[in-house]
Amino acid sequence: MRRPLPTIFVCGIALLLWLAFFSWENLRGIGPAIERPSGDIVKLIGPHGEAGGAPGMPLKLPAGFSISIYAKGLGGPRVMVLDPGGTLLVSIPSRGSVVALPDENGDGTADRVVTVVEGLDRPHGLAFRCNPGCRLYIAEEDEVGVYSYDSMNMKAVREKKIADLPDGGGHVTRTLLFMPGPEDGSLLISVGSSCNVCREEDWRRAKILVVPAGGGKLRTFASGLRNSVFMAVHPGTKQIWATEMGRDFLGDNLPPDEINIIKKGRNYGWPFCFGRNVHDSDFDPGNRVQCRIPGTYPSHIDIPAHSAPLGLSFFPEKGWPEDFRNDLLVAYHGSWNRSVPTGYKVVRHRFDSGGKYLGAEDFVSGWLTKGGRAFGRPVDIMIRTDGTILISDDKAGVIYLMSRQGPADRDTRL
Repeated sequence: MRRPLPTIFVCGIALLLWLAFFSWENLRGIGPAIERPSGDIVKLIGPHGEAGGAPGMPLKLPAGFSISIYAKGLGGPRVMVLDPGGTLLVSIPSRGSVVALPDENGDGTADRVVTVVEGLDRPHGLAFRCNPGCRLYIAEEDEVGVYSYDSMNMKAVREKKIADLPDGGGHVTRTLLFMPGPEDGSLLISVGSSCNVCREEDWRRAKILVVPAGGGKLRTFASGLRNSVFMAVHPGTKQIWATEMGRDFLGDNLPPDEINIIKKGRNYGWPFCFGRNVHDSDFDPGNRVQCRIPGTYPSHIDIPAHSAPLGLSFFPEKGWPEDFRNDLLVAYHGSWNRSVPTGYKVVRHRFDSGGKYLGAEDFVSGWLTKGGRAFGRPVDIMIRTDGTILISDDKAGVIYLMSRQGPADRDTRL
């Protein structure tokens, strides 16, 4: 029986109204995430890399720091790692490649771009292990592979696959981290959820997994993690820290994104709990899961919802003043489903000498304009012992180099 035309018309109008309401509530702040960069950050930073080195230089830096472009034209650079010789490697998922960026003359700018390996399926996570020879581990969307690495020629040759991973779904980045200390033969692999919020059918989803460096049985290390894209080792405690992106469509301010201390066997709550063990009644109206220890573990630090925290890096003891030591930098990649965009900056999280959390402050900001457009989106952070910081940006296609200046330089250069 044919449906009367007036009924079809009314249903169509209702659907359009619903789509308009949904878009207004959830997508009106999406512009900075999907639009082209609002300007060429390479030109705006200036030729000498000084803060304010060119008219309209948008980035705001801490006193005593300058910023320059280490490499440009990279497409969407993501994860950074140093090879055994100190050369910077970066994954470019959108191009299916990993490239090396040597700075052979030491002037703070990559001399060239060398393709280490190409033809990969959205490569993201990178890790080196030297025991005794050095091998490069690369996480593609659906697997982790091991490569022999020639540091002289900056080329990698595949040896074998050590883990199969689930592909498809809403979160496709896979990140790697070797555990510290006596467990350094265990490789952690972060795998995000397939959805915004759901019960996963594949046991490997929404977890940090672990596998022996040489391959073997893939196991769960920690669960209840919707999308912990980046991990880092605390220099003092040697604990594993990870950023975590909370679910979408609960409004502008819920749930908080998180920074977690990851411990073996713990469940961090997703999809039933978020933040400090707050129950997600939208997903679980029947309160089937109780959000409390030891069933689920709370976040260590809550950060503003939809900030999209990615790379995190601790200041080392060597090469930095005492007031920086063990503080944490986190890249807030930036929101897409918040009515007023947030993030698009690098934030410093401060701790006292005993590890007590003291609060957060902007470290680098200005990628997001007052008009709601973006020059770039920070992704990964590498803090080095020579007083420099590298930051990848997958929107502007660049890697920045921040340098800490001596006391005599501060008045003249900044």
